[in-house]
Amino acid sequence: MRFSIVTAFQPVDHLIPIARRADELGYHALSVPDHVVDLETLETPYPYTEDGSRRWEVGADWPDPWVLIGALAAVTTRVRFFTSVYVAAMRNPFQVAKTVGTAAVLSGDRVSLGVGIGWCREEFELLGADFRTRGRRTDEAIALMRALWEPGWTEFEGEFYSAPRLQMNPTPSARIPIYIGGLSDIAFRRAARHDGWVGDIYPLAETIAHSRRLHELREEAGQSGPFEIITSISDAFLPEQFEEAAAAGVTEIWTMPWAYYHGLDATLDQKLDGLERFAADYGLGPAPR
Repeated sequence: MRFSIVTAFQPVDHLIPIARRADELGYHALSVPDHVVDLETLETPYPYTEDGSRRWEVGADWPDPWVLIGALAAVTTRVRFFTSVYVAAMRNPFQVAKTVGTAAVLSGDRVSLGVGIGWCREEFELLGADFRTRGRRTDEAIALMRALWEPGWTEFEGEFYSAPRLQMNPTPSARIPIYIGGLSDIAFRRAARHDGWVGDIYPLAETIAHSRRLHELREEAGQSGPFEIITSISDAFLPEQFEEAAAAGVTEIWTMPWAYYHGLDATLDQKLDGLERFAADYGLGPAPR
């Protein structure tokens, strides 16, 4: 089992020290969330809480994911980064491809693109993007970005986007993994067609059920090869519980390790201590160089 660090809602000035320590200790990746703005009033309910309220406090930091990944990649050498999740359908896919591709090159191919279709209608409207077609546009944007990341000339013709013969450089030297977020059947099927799934916070039994369903859909779609399942487990604290999840196909747990020792409102020093204690308790060991 691999472990990733959740950077959501953390003060920006904590992120570089956390990334450096995670890189040293052998954590696999850091996850970076995405919102452009946090609107005071919303009609759209947040889909990951029972009452539709937002999970974060007013004033929480939401740094741009790719600016942040670039900064963190510059002070680390091994740890990977993925978005959890990036709402590509709110943006122009050519610009997304350029940003992600550049981050991949500058980081030494240490980035994965986690994509979700988005839940906040008001944020789409603010950015001038069509909320109604976001699913279809996400699928087409992924296909377009895959083409743009290939070396040499490419062209593209789709329902929403088209490209004449062109190149986008610099070109990543390795394939950029694409993970899909979401809990609907459509999201699961979309994930099964790509490289992995980014979940949320679930009990162990539900996590195992999700993992099995995703693997069933992979088989139905005729897909083979590595497939990442990245999620948080609300009631797993012991190594044997993580091993049970791994046996069901879960590949990575994302977590805030300091919460096990100091709570969620930890100071920076407590967060760094929690990273070290978790790494020792769960056998991560020092990162190989």
